[in-house]
Amino acid sequence: MHSIVKFWKKFFIILAVVIVCSGCKNAFLPPISYNPWEVIQLPTEATLFDIGFTDNLDHGWIVGADATLLETNDGGETWQPKTIDLEEKARLTSVSFNGKEGWIVGQPSVLLHTDDGGESWSRIALSSKLPGAPNTITALGLNSAEMTTDVGAIYRTEDGGQNWHAQVEDAVGVVRNISRSSDGKYIAVSAKGNFYSTWEPGQQSWVPHNRQNSRRLENMGFSDDGRLWLLARGGQLRFSDAENPEEWGEAINPEYATSWGLLDLAYRTPDEIWVSGGSGNLLRSTDGGQTWEKDREVENVPENFYNILFLNSETGFILGQRGTMLKYNSSLGSEEA
Repeated sequence: MHSIVKFWKKFFIILAVVIVCSGCKNAFLPPISYNPWEVIQLPTEATLFDIGFTDNLDHGWIVGADATLLETNDGGETWQPKTIDLEEKARLTSVSFNGKEGWIVGQPSVLLHTDDGGESWSRIALSSKLPGAPNTITALGLNSAEMTTDVGAIYRTEDGGQNWHAQVEDAVGVVRNISRSSDGKYIAVSAKGNFYSTWEPGQQSWVPHNRQNSRRLENMGFSDDGRLWLLARGGQLRFSDAENPEEWGEAINPEYATSWGLLDLAYRTPDEIWVSGGSGNLLRSTDGGQTWEKDREVENVPENFYNILFLNSETGFILGQRGTMLKYNSSLGSEEA
């Protein structure tokens, strides 16, 4: 008798869940009609953090944990490991090129520079008084770059890294992530995800902002049209108002069932958005975020997709755990890209 009661109790619980989920518009997303991403086999199992290309889009570099440095000369189809003499197993976090001039930063205190596309790299010493550890680097022009640290300090050089000038008076505190817009603005999410801060050229300090609700922030960045976007715990996505970044639109939950781990967002075109996440989670919207579909063919890649970026509408990459990389290939499938 007891087993029968347990059976019917379990049955009604499952039935209730099915009924509730059937009423959720985005409980399970429809699959995209084709998969434009191919998995690229890399000669490493290190976690990958960033990718950058010279003025020749066939020639690029990847950086990652354990001093991982990989080079491609065929647009990202194949990659070869490169070795730089570092005393420690550095965590290389960011790479950026402007023409053939490139920069790499990493932790605990690594700054590398090249002016020949990476044929040779020179290490530049950083001051022991630098607040925090190098975190991101952006190549801006001849001998010019902007560097941030993991506590939100911003520095700029105009002489090839020999001298760095602080752009803000005080650091913002330990950050989860930090992003730069094409016109030099920054947005940083605090380490615990409980607030975010913004800065733009000319300001003396960071401007703090409260999050929109109780959900902790996961990542934030800039869209090409000047808006901000944010990813929050529980698979929540928001976009700011184009005219007033302080005003945010309604919360979007692309997929209630599995989107608890959304980690990064990138635009392929002004209307096509890709969002990557944990455990092979990859979502797409072709109408600016109003409706969503899921790339189910990459769900068999059991890794977190940390970083997604597009160099242009035809060239994109996803970086993740244990040497995971996906390359966007618009020729795959039958749907027009």
